[in-house]
Amino acid sequence: MEQRVVIAKNLQTEIATAISECEHDRIFVLTDETTAEKCWPIIYNCYCLKNAHLITIPATDTHKNLESLAHVWQELQVGGATRHSCLLNLGGGMVTDLGGFAASTFKRGIDFINIPTTLLAMVDASVGGKTGINFGGLKNEIGAFNNANCVILATKFLPTLDQQNLRSGFGEMLKHGLISDDHHWAELLRFDLDNPDFEHLQKLVSRSVKVKERIVLLDPKERGLRKSLNLGHTFGHAFESFSLANADKATPILHGYAVAYGLICELYMSAIKTGFPTEQMHQTVKFIRDNYGTLDISCDDYPQLIELMHHDKKNNADEINFTLLGGVGDVRINQTLSEDEIKEALDFFREG
Repeated sequence: MEQRVVIAKNLQTEIATAISECEHDRIFVLTDETTAEKCWPIIYNCYCLKNAHLITIPATDTHKNLESLAHVWQELQVGGATRHSCLLNLGGGMVTDLGGFAASTFKRGIDFINIPTTLLAMVDASVGGKTGINFGGLKNEIGAFNNANCVILATKFLPTLDQQNLRSGFGEMLKHGLISDDHHWAELLRFDLDNPDFEHLQKLVSRSVKVKERIVLLDPKERGLRKSLNLGHTFGHAFESFSLANADKATPILHGYAVAYGLICELYMSAIKTGFPTEQMHQTVKFIRDNYGTLDISCDDYPQLIELMHHDKKNNADEINFTLLGGVGDVRINQTLSEDEIKEALDFFREG
């Protein structure tokens, strides 16, 4: 099923239209504790949601797990959901990923609509049909491909975000700029994250989503071209899992921060191995360092980070796969790096 993505001008109208196109003897809305407080009030008075059953799970990626999934299944069951019910996922990527997986598996699959409320979810998690949960300390270890019936993008939710979550979403947008063209990439580097212009950001979001949509449409199951979306993610997922595994020592980093840090490493290796222009590499790295800071790692952490890369779904025990660039928009998939090269990239990340 091809996914319909809507940039909403009138949010209530778009929600009503999306629901009317689904089977919906009962409507359920999934939120986390944060979006229940900040985002549900924006839409709860929609007439089409007046009898909706609200399901709320704890916030943050640490709760994207079996326990939260089972709670959603239980709430659907207790609420009388049937194969003809519909689930609206109102929240960030954690909610759309987990909610999409819950809907895909309950009664062997019910309709669901994604209403992403974070910048990251708008440009990444809500588009592309990936659903799932974290398991065994690994990101998105359990899941399935299944498109939402509709994705409704409304930037009126963005002012509810704190600075960290805004920057997290922008990290994925940087990746989209790097795999598209020089103009998009340069426009993103000019954006002032300290004083965001939300009207301009809506245009950038629309462009970013189109980059991902085009790639996903051509390669829905990640057989080839879709691997271009993995830029920054082999290192990034390792950084993210590392921060989760060491949550007792420091606050886990957000996904977009991990991707931004991964871009530093993978652009460095692109400059070394595939001819990415060093000036553009340094411009992008400077923007990331200025806006995202860094992750505190040492040489002693390298073995754990490399082990996490081997566990990444794209890789196996023998080799670690990367997406690199020959230039902005010149994507080179299926690139492998030796452990020494990975350590060199980590040295660059730490020392600049």
